[in-house]
Amino acid sequence: METNGVRLTPEQARAALADTAHIRASVAALSATPWPSWFFVTLTLYIAALPIACAGVMADSDWLLPRPAWLAILLTSTAVYGALSAVASKAWRDKTGVALRFDVLPRRATVPLAVGMPVLLVGPALAFRLTGQPVWLIAASLIGAAVSVAFHLAFVRLHRRTP
Repeated sequence: METNGVRLTPEQARAALADTAHIRASVAALSATPWPSWFFVTLTLYIAALPIACAGVMADSDWLLPRPAWLAILLTSTAVYGALSAVASKAWRDKTGVALRFDVLPRRATVPLAVGMPVLLVGPALAFRLTGQPVWLIAASLIGAAVSVAFHLAFVRLHRRTP
């Protein structure tokens, strides 16, 4: 193998490739590092509030608040979450030089999350509309918050295992 006009021995070439693999693994793990703590808390609160706000929008009658108020709460909280997500991503990229990426996470965890979270966050609002029982919303809020915490802890573990 020849690099910049210098001929490498097979051992040197293997060492260079091993270093490259180590750097790629470090960048992948760093890219999957958890969000900043303030955003993790924001995300968890948003996930916990979403089933209740969806239920307010979907309820048969005005439940606790008029439906337009629930819709305003839902849209405003989603817009604030989106803006804070952009701020957190930019701050992380500025701090580390690496963008946050979900594609480096194990698919066995991210696929069930991508399928399950929408069901968990919207399904209980439908169940509440049909039954009128707020226990669906409370359970969904608690489970959603627990899933958020679990994923955050998994990200932390992944980052700590970085070589």
